Amino acid sequence: MDGSHGEEVAPEPVPGLEPMEAKLAAALPEGPGWQFEPKWDGFRFLAFRARDTVELRSKSGKSLARFFPEVVARLAAIPADRFVLDGELIIPIGDTLSFDALQARLHPAESRIRKLAAETPAQLMLFDMLANGDRTSLLGAPLEDRRAALAAFHATHAQPGMLLSPCTHDRARALAWLDAAGGALDGVVAKRRDAPYAPGERAMIKVKQRRTADCVVGGFRYASDAPVVGSLLLGLYNDAGLLDHVGFTSAIPHDARDALTARLEALVAPPGFTGKAPGGPSRWSGARSAEWQPLRPELVVEVGYDQVTAARFRHGTSLVRWRPDKAPHQCRMDQLARELAPAELAAALGLD
Repeated sequence: MDGSHGEEVAPEPVPGLEPMEAKLAAALPEGPGWQFEPKWDGFRFLAFRARDTVELRSKSGKSLARFFPEVVARLAAIPADRFVLDGELIIPIGDTLSFDALQARLHPAESRIRKLAAETPAQLMLFDMLANGDRTSLLGAPLEDRRAALAAFHATHAQPGMLLSPCTHDRARALAWLDAAGGALDGVVAKRRDAPYAPGERAMIKVKQRRTADCVVGGFRYASDAPVVGSLLLGLYNDAGLLDHVGFTSAIPHDARDALTARLEALVAPPGFTGKAPGGPSRWSGARSAEWQPLRPELVVEVGYDQVTAARFRHGTSLVRWRPDKAPHQCRMDQLARELAPAELAAALGLD
């Protein structure tokens, strides 16, 4: 597959073919010629169909086929010999998307995978097409042609669990998406409508939601190389009134660490977290940095975060500001933005 528009290709899993990626920006681009799409929070994939062979490949190049047999079966059932699709694997559970359920699929036991595939089947959210059923490569085609081919493909072969990601050419509408969906949308991706597909390149632009939460500092860890605070352990109160550990922040200004350490050490007292507590040492952490010090729940800090998985911040957070005006008991779990299921999000975006 060489990217020449209109050339005959065989869309088998081509070694080295990588998904096109996005670079982070503070704002959506202005001017004509852009297409905007929701940013989905799942597993990015390329799907290859060549006659009786179906392959799912992750962004890192690893095969996902054995972990998602129901998706492979769905693609194999499509009456088209050859195609290559770009999209996101998602798993709705109830009215939310579950990244945890996706991660649970990466399991060594086939019996476990098949059980989960039946209980929590994955869906395909499609947003690009790189080759169509007549073996014509679309890599060199502009996005507007690829999108038209994808829409026609979806209209012909749509089935439960195979979704077409919405898009708009209107920047104002894309901005309204962020407002309408609130924290349920991970962000918006902008793509040039006249641009070819650029494998492995950051040729798209993504703007992520800015989300913040006020958290109780339930504990801290010392730095691994000095007797000063290395990270703050963050907590939120659950419905039972217990303080659950939800993540951490290590974004502490260097010149503030000495004073903050003295302040924290004066508050050390068990238990720190009365609900879910931080885990023990990992193989990547030293004994000192893995140990954590429990604190009386008196300090509140506002942090910025991107994604939530199983009521925890998936990544480290940024420290926005201290909140001496906020009472610790006001820091509740209901602050965390949840991800909406595709149909619910479509309704929020006015696309149903």
